[in-house]
Amino acid sequence: PMFVRKSVGINDNLNGVEHPVSVHVKRIPNAEYEVVHSLAKWKRHTLARFGFNEGEGLFVHMKALRPDEEELDPIHSIYVDQWDWEKIISKEDRNEEYLKEVVRKIYSVFKATEDYITKEYPKLTKKLPEEITFITSQELEDKYPTLTPKNREHAAAKEYGAIFLMKIGGKLTSGERHDGRAPDYDDWDLNGDIIFNYPLLGIGLELSSMGIRVDENSLEEQLKISHCEDRRTMPYHQMILNKVLPYTIGGGIGQSRICMFFLDKLHIGEVQASIWSQEVHEICRQMNIKLL
Repeated sequence: PMFVRKSVGINDNLNGVEHPVSVHVKRIPNAEYEVVHSLAKWKRHTLARFGFNEGEGLFVHMKALRPDEEELDPIHSIYVDQWDWEKIISKEDRNEEYLKEVVRKIYSVFKATEDYITKEYPKLTKKLPEEITFITSQELEDKYPTLTPKNREHAAAKEYGAIFLMKIGGKLTSGERHDGRAPDYDDWDLNGDIIFNYPLLGIGLELSSMGIRVDENSLEEQLKISHCEDRRTMPYHQMILNKVLPYTIGGGIGQSRICMFFLDKLHIGEVQASIWSQEVHEICRQMNIKLL
């Protein structure tokens, strides 16, 4: 879907401050629709609506607009394209070990992709280590206390090659959050980002954000922490609180960033057609980077 109805509460609120593009449809009175930020909530609702069973899931080609993106730079665009996926799990599977098991499966596909593309194009280099390293946001703060959260990611990615940064959204012992997360899709104790070291830009490049979704208890707690308790009355949130929606795990895998990473590109605009300022166009022209 490109649009979801605003009043249902099914759009991704991201960090809670971004404003989605909204439209009014002439033939549907008194209804405002939003261009999706992501499909984090829509997927879980869809699994319930079509009667999927435990162990089953879906994947979708997600295309979103995020016009409030703070940075338009080599890895950030207002156009977001992801392979989005969601799977029904049991209540017992809502644990850290199950999450790690799924991450390892996804990482094995990244490794297989790297093997394939470097055989097709021998001038491309392999960059991924044999195993992905698991580390929490608190462990990252403890390890690099003088660095900003983003620079901690870069440092850890450089040290380990590939990390799954866990437990994002809640406050750390410093009183700060590592990064913002909407309170109503991921469980902040059971989520994380897949981040790879990217030598061409000297950064840790996030390729996937994923996690086990909130249950009735973690939703209540996270809405309260985030001062978003007004969302409790929305249809989507009521379905979680009343245990109508299934327990799920899911995430999104960035298509353009995957292309960047495996094809050794310097700018995301080399693999997707988006909107850039005149300044960015001029910088890229001087560097002989051709934006689509």
